[in-house]
Amino acid sequence: MATVSETGAPKPSNGLLKAAFVHLGILPFLLVGAILFFALREERFLSSINMFNVARQSTFLIIIAMGQAVVLLTAGLDLSVGAVVGFAGVVTGLILKAVLLAHPDAMGVAITLAVSGGLLAGMAVGLVNGIGIAYLNVPPFMMTLGTMTSLVGIALSMTTGLPVTQIPDDFMRVLGYGRILGLAPAVLVTLSLFVLMWLLLNRTTIGRYFYAVGSNIRAAQLSGINTRGQLIFAYLLSSLMAAITGVLFLARTGSGEALNGQSYGLQSVAACVIAGVSLFGGTGKVRDVLLGAVFITILTNGMNLIRVESYVQQIILGAILILALVADQLRTKMIAR
Repeated sequence: MATVSETGAPKPSNGLLKAAFVHLGILPFLLVGAILFFALREERFLSSINMFNVARQSTFLIIIAMGQAVVLLTAGLDLSVGAVVGFAGVVTGLILKAVLLAHPDAMGVAITLAVSGGLLAGMAVGLVNGIGIAYLNVPPFMMTLGTMTSLVGIALSMTTGLPVTQIPDDFMRVLGYGRILGLAPAVLVTLSLFVLMWLLLNRTTIGRYFYAVGSNIRAAQLSGINTRGQLIFAYLLSSLMAAITGVLFLARTGSGEALNGQSYGLQSVAACVIAGVSLFGGTGKVRDVLLGAVFITILTNGMNLIRVESYVQQIILGAILILALVADQLRTKMIAR
């Protein structure tokens, strides 16, 4: 029962909480709750070193989740993003080593070709997904599940099952552990991509079309929107963001493996759903997606610090995802009233 005053009306505190939930969703409550819980359980959680680690670790998920959000806005789903991370990292690493083997002194050229090759490889996957969904009418779940499975096999075949190692220090310094304007490259790239994605979704016609396609694709077609083109662009963008993550992941770890991004598929969807991006399309904000990815990272980091088993972490993440879906449905009904 809700707490009421002597007049029978809800107390102001309850009204404020309800208003905050309606306007902001469940994410702020989850974020504050997680921070307070882990801060009380583990004194290292709020240390500057750990906060820096959280910021650094969240960059990869933020980038992938922003791409996933675009696909979800169109009422789609991209399960292949995790496989693209590993595939792009493998392609980048192999090209880098091949160019340097032929031209040992051409480091700048090697880095440029390797990064370009990795990003193009990722975009090729997005193009295949987009064409299959937009023109062949393959359901997004099945299409991206198929490409995900195939990519893992292709990447393993390219490396004969072994990781791509011996990545040059120059490459890792430029895109991994170096500093640009005092920031780690991954952090700077993430901030830049966030600004570009915010502008795309909020200040361009293409961004508005994503929302229109997800809200009602038939109405969007009748209004003259090239819905097929929008769908292809959405999956291209999603795979490009995953490929960028793959390149940055290679630069930070110095190892390219087919399974490097395996966990990002579920986590990117969870970050978006927790952030209020509807699985049915047409609803969501990139600002909230960033916070959703930060929440997932904080949750994982905190559970690692208090030594929660990995399988228990998966259970907790799944439970929170279900909670977020239920809360989103409740919030929708409250707004409708």
